[in-house]
Amino acid sequence: MTTQTPSPDSLWVDGDLHVYDTTLRDGAQQEGLNLSVADKLAIARHLDDLGVGFIEGGWPGANPKDTEFFHRAQTELSLKNATLAAFGATRRAGGRAAEDPLTLALLNSGAPVVTLVAKSHTGHVERALRTTLEENLEMIRDTVRFLTGEGRRVFVDAEHFFDGYRLHRDYALEAVRASMEAGAELVALCDTNGGMLPNEVTDMVGDVLAATGARVGIHCHNDTGCAVANSMAAVEAGATHVQGTINGYGERTGNANLVTVVSNLQLKKGLKLVEPQRLRDSTRISHAISEITNVPAYSRQPYTGSSAFAHKAGLHASAIKVDPDLYQHLDPALVGNDMRMLVSDMAGRASIELKAKEVGIDLDPASEEGAASIAAVLATVKDLELRGWTFDAADASFDLLLRRELGLIEPYFDVESWRVITDRRGDGQALSEATVKVLAGGHRNVQTGEGNGPVNALDHALRACLATVYPELEKFELIDFKVRILDASHGTDAVTRVLIETSDGATTWTTVGVDANIIEASWKALVDSITYGLLRAGVEPR
Repeated sequence: MTTQTPSPDSLWVDGDLHVYDTTLRDGAQQEGLNLSVADKLAIARHLDDLGVGFIEGGWPGANPKDTEFFHRAQTELSLKNATLAAFGATRRAGGRAAEDPLTLALLNSGAPVVTLVAKSHTGHVERALRTTLEENLEMIRDTVRFLTGEGRRVFVDAEHFFDGYRLHRDYALEAVRASMEAGAELVALCDTNGGMLPNEVTDMVGDVLAATGARVGIHCHNDTGCAVANSMAAVEAGATHVQGTINGYGERTGNANLVTVVSNLQLKKGLKLVEPQRLRDSTRISHAISEITNVPAYSRQPYTGSSAFAHKAGLHASAIKVDPDLYQHLDPALVGNDMRMLVSDMAGRASIELKAKEVGIDLDPASEEGAASIAAVLATVKDLELRGWTFDAADASFDLLLRRELGLIEPYFDVESWRVITDRRGDGQALSEATVKVLAGGHRNVQTGEGNGPVNALDHALRACLATVYPELEKFELIDFKVRILDASHGTDAVTRVLIETSDGATTWTTVGVDANIIEASWKALVDSITYGLLRAGVEPR
């Protein structure tokens, strides 16, 4: 593991403020999130690119996967900005740190920083650890002294600190003092249950600083929805070490979203936590890590979400046309995001004009031709939306609609017909078979495809028809399929809206189809997804 010592100017400038990421350990405890060692190594590289100061890699010795991660990190992980930290607990009651297997595993990890979780809540000491209050303090002192004596930098996570403080303030403060006196660099106060509110955090952090003189950090969970606000309140009160996870991953409702915390502190408060060019890469990194974790990116996530700077109302569009800052709290480019115009039945002429410009089409409303084109597109959009279509979640379909209305796109293929049948076999399995007939590349092609459902079968058959004409299709993969019943009162005869998300391995796009027949709605979205993918890839119709 090659680790360069970061310069103060590039990592933490104001008050030596640490940015500490715990995605690989605390974030990995999220329900449904399961990271391989390769996943963890890949995420660590992205976090390093983001410019965080510390990456908590996991708990070596506690489980084989984390032990392997630290072993492989020594040769496979070259960190340019961050320092790797190993997480572990204080030694067991009644023992010695120098002989404790888990403490020794922390040393063997090779990580230059060790973060120890320590009890600061009397109830947890007596009922969870089943030891005395004084022995718990000695466990903290002994483990910190041993690790620092072996040349490790030691941070202490005071678990359940805020709840413990309310129960027994003096003991919680004594746990902080014991950590610092033994040689810890700082104590991170943990809102482990996530139940605090910002004013409470401000008061308690201020009291800890005044009573102990310790260097204090903050580790917040989001059970009250206040993890980011609580983290900022702690910094405002004097904390100089902030912990969080990328995208707010974590058990229950998650941890403080580190990108949101850093963006708020840097862009709103003027603190210098990471280099500006690294913060401008945060949207890409946030989404890249979502792909690795297989947890869909949350579109409404602050700063990095696809909807963070998306505007739908026609009134907003009119104002944004004059000055984008009128409806944006900052320039989205500062976090690597973009302003997006959404087109819906709420759209006005300005929405159409701006959306067209966003996809590279200049419609001049001052010209007779431009005004007529805008009006025609707007009328089509409103008519389709009245019948159940939606384009605010299907940018790709709107792009195609716009180009078709303006005569700016040639068809890549013509569909002669399609059909699909589903048979239930004697073994209880249902198999769908689709036949598609298309004209492409000057030839008529008929292909049959099988799938685990009618849409899957149609997808296979259509790709088979087009594969020789458009080999670029091999990169396209349908990654999400959503169905919405629009008029439930009609039961199985209701109009259905289908959204299909497709990926080429680097980016994704969404298309929409609407029809009373769910298969026809799916087919429309499927055809658009392939057409847009070819257009996006710069492929000319053949």
